[in-house]
Amino acid sequence: CLDEEGKVHEFNSSWRTNDCNDCSCYRTGISCCTSYMTPVDYDEEKCESIFNKETCSYKVVKKDDHSKECPVHSWVG
Repeated sequence: CLDEEGKVHEFNSSWRTNDCNDCSCYRTGISCCTSYMTPVDYDEEKCESIFNKETCSYKVVKKDDHSKECPVHSWVG
């Protein structure tokens, strides 16, 4: 399989992209999906979600104090 970056992958192999997608190579083609969950149910007036590309994860923190996390009631991914 040839991925978007021009790298060749063997059949039945898996890898993580720079954009935090988990991909697999099959004889029928490449399958990719996000490796992270996205927060969807939190107080958006007081809080904001920040994506960390190093860990491929979101953190939801207070807008006025990023050291304090906010509760998240639902995630999708």
